[in-house]
This record gives sequence, structure tokens and C-alpha cells, in this order.
Amino acid sequence: MTDTNNHQNSESDVLKVYEIVKKYRDGERDFEDINLNEINLSRINLAGANLSGASLSVANLSASDLREVNLSRANLNVARLSNANLTKAILNQATINVANLARVDLTEAQLINSLLIRAELIRAKLTKANFTQANLNGADLRETKLQQTNFNGANLSGANLRGASGALTKFTKTDLRGADLVKVNLPKADFSNAELRQANLTYANLSNADFSGANMRWIDLQGADLSGANLTEANLSGANLSGANLSSAVLVKASLVHADLSQANLIRANWSGADLSGATLTGAKLYQVSRFNLKADEITCEWVDLSANGDHSQVYHFDRESLRKFFNQTRPIVEILVNSSLDQDANMALANIYHKIAQEFPVMERPPSLEVGDRTTKITFIANQEQELFAIGCLAILPFDDAPQTQKNIVNLLRQIQDSALKKERRSQLLSAMSKVIAKVNEMKKIARTIRSEFNPPFFSKPTRTQLTNGGQKMIMVHENSQISKLNPSPNSGSDANSTPNFDQVMAFINSFNDMP
Repeated sequence: MTDTNNHQNSESDVLKVYEIVKKYRDGERDFEDINLNEINLSRINLAGANLSGASLSVANLSASDLREVNLSRANLNVARLSNANLTKAILNQATINVANLARVDLTEAQLINSLLIRAELIRAKLTKANFTQANLNGADLRETKLQQTNFNGANLSGANLRGASGALTKFTKTDLRGADLVKVNLPKADFSNAELRQANLTYANLSNADFSGANMRWIDLQGADLSGANLTEANLSGANLSGANLSSAVLVKASLVHADLSQANLIRANWSGADLSGATLTGAKLYQVSRFNLKADEITCEWVDLSANGDHSQVYHFDRESLRKFFNQTRPIVEILVNSSLDQDANMALANIYHKIAQEFPVMERPPSLEVGDRTTKITFIANQEQELFAIGCLAILPFDDAPQTQKNIVNLLRQIQDSALKKERRSQLLSAMSKVIAKVNEMKKIARTIRSEFNPPFFSKPTRTQLTNGGQKMIMVHENSQISKLNPSPNSGSDANSTPNFDQVMAFINSFNDMP
């Protein structure tokens, strides 16, 4: 009796397929809500047909031509779609759980809010397909083509994407917790604000990818290529980045707490404001990497590579104290306090003068920060190197009436070191920087006077105080007008107006410059 029923069902299926094929050939395209469960439609041509709401559970659609077909809301659970052509098909809100889509072509297909839980998409072509808000939990996407594929807000937790490839793929706000992305090739992918906890991306190519704001706690990025990647404010706490290529990457305000960065390539990376507490950095390549504004408590690091090419030609070893200093640098600054609030005319004149100076002297290329109070204005310049402090001090004071005295004091301070026991290299750097200023200072004075005359603000005639602070937070005052010392006393000022540091103070200030590269 069972055999008879099976035979009847088989004959019924054949008739149903025959009817569909005949209707399709006769031009009919609307098969909405049709029931085709468990039916064999392999190699069938239904391109452009409307199968929205159709039930195709356990159906065989392998190698079928389903281009531009409408399968929205369709039930394709456990269906076979291997090698099918679904180019530009619409599968929004379709249910395709545990289906076989191996080598399927979903180029430019729409799968918004679709369900593909544990679906098999091995070697599928997903170029420009849209999986926004789709659920691919535990899906198998090994070696898929993901060129410009959109997974915005999708669930790919526990999915297998090993060897997947394609540029400009979108994973914005995508859930990739515990996903396997070993050896993926996804340059310029967008993982911004994605959930990547405990995902495996070892040896992946993620160059120029965007991970800004992503949660990457305990992620494995060993040996991955993240060159040029944007990891701004990403959470990489506990991440494995050993041997990863982070050259020219942006890690501004990223959390790298207890991250493993051993042997990582960070050449020219920007990690300003990053938290490196408890991180491991032994063997990291740090050529042209700023160490300012870092949180770097309890770091583990025996040595770093500071060579331009990361070839170990310039290795720097640490003891506890040198390690602390190396990763806790502070920026050297020149600070001018003016005994007047900055008005609009003075602001315009000041900006123009500093712009002209910066065109001649690269040490002034970074604009100053201005702190304007009711009665005072603080002008602060950040120096790239401590040996530039004296030169910047001479140039920054140029717009003010106090310039001649301030510059004279600085020149006299440096004369004191000419015959001192100061290291020859350091003495040469300081004097070289100043000689360039002295050579053009008169020309700069004329420019400053001309710009001042256009605005004629009284601001530049007010008393000033100029002080220099090195990377070790040691400060010397190179000039303090007698009027400003009375109105705004400094705890560091001497008893005499216009007093300058003595020889021992100058030497202590210079000798505390950071010797580390």
C-alpha cells in the first residue's frame, strides 16, 4: 500500500511540474502562494516568475534558472538550490533555513530580513547581494564571493566564512560573534559598530577596512593584515594581534587592554588616546609611532623594533623605568600668557602672523590652542621634538612688544651651553634650530609689524610671560614681564622681574629631554 501511495505521489509531482512548465511556456508568470513542497524542480527555468509566498520546503531546485524570480516570504526550508541561478532574485523575508545553496549565484539578489539559519552557501556568488537584517546564524559561507555584499545589521554569529573574498563588503552593525573568518580576503570592508567578540580572523586580509566603534573583545587577529584600517574607538580588549600588520592603522581611543601585540607591525600607526593597560608589546614595530596621550599601565614589553623597515636594525631594550617613560610621553609645549583677553581684531592679526611664520618655519605648522579668559589669553604651541622648544619660543612671541626681550633671553640661554658638557649631538640640534630662526627673524619682524598695522589691536602691547615645558614636565620661564608677574604671579617665577633661569637650571632642563627614540 505504501509503494502504491509513493507511486501516486510521484506521478502527481510529475504532472504538477509538467503543468508549471507548460503554463510558464505559455507566458504565465504568477505562481504566488503555490505549494511545491518536496517536489523536484531541478534544472527548471522559472526566470522572472512570481513565487512570493510559495511553499518549497525540501524541494529540489538545484541548477534551476531563477533569475529575477520573486520568492519573497517563500518557504525554502531544507530546499536544494545548489548551482541555481538566482541573479537579481527577490527573497525578502524568505525562510531558507538549513537549505543547500552551494555554488548558488545570488548576484544582486535581495534577501532582506530573510532566514538562512545553518544554510549552506559554500562557494556561493553573493556579489552586491543584500542581506540586511538577515539571520545567517551558523550558516556555512566558506569561500563565498562577497564583492560589495551588504550584511548590514545581519546575524552571522557562529557562521563559517573561511576563505571568503571580495572588496567593499558591508558588515555595519553585524553580529559576527564567534564567527570563523580565517584567511578571508576582505579589503576595504565596513565592520563599523559590528559585534565581533571571540571571532576568528587569523591571517585575514582586512587592509583599509573600517572597524570604528566595533566590539572586538577577545577576537583573534593573529597574523592578519590590518594595514590602513580604521579602528577608532574599537574595543580590542583581550584581542590577539600578535604578528598582525597594523601599519598606518588608526587606533585613536581604541581599547587594547590586555591585548597581545607582540611582533605586531605598528609602523606609522596612530593610537592617540588608546588604552594599552596590561598589553603585551614585545617585539612590536613602532617606527614613527607617537607615544603621547596613551594609557599604558602595567605593559609587558622586553624590546621594540624602531627601524624604518621593521628589519630589527634598530632594536630598543627596556628596563622597568625606561619602559614606563617610553610609553608615557607627554608633549613638549611653548606657552605664552598674555595679560589681556583676545578680541576679534587681535585674533585675525595673530592668525595671519602665525600663518606667515609657518610658511617659513615648519616647526610652527601646527596651529596653537587658545584659552581666552576675561583678563588673560593663553597661547600654547605643541612641539614635535624637545629640541625645537627654544626656536618655537622665539617665533611664537614675534607678534608682541615683548618679543625683543624674550628672544634676547633665549639666545643668551643657548650661548651658555656652547662650551658646556652637553652632548655634542644635542648641542648641535639646539643651535642649528636657533640659527635658522636668527637668519630670518628680522624678515619675520617686518611681516608681523605690517600685519599688526592693518588691525592695530592693543592686545600685542600687553605684558606677556613665556615658558617652555619639556616631555619630562620640567619647565623653564624664558621671559616674564614685570607687569604680568604682579597681576598674574607664577609659582615658577623668580623674585626679579624679567629674570631668566641660571646655567644649572638650563642644563637640568635640557638634560631631562627624552633620549629615547
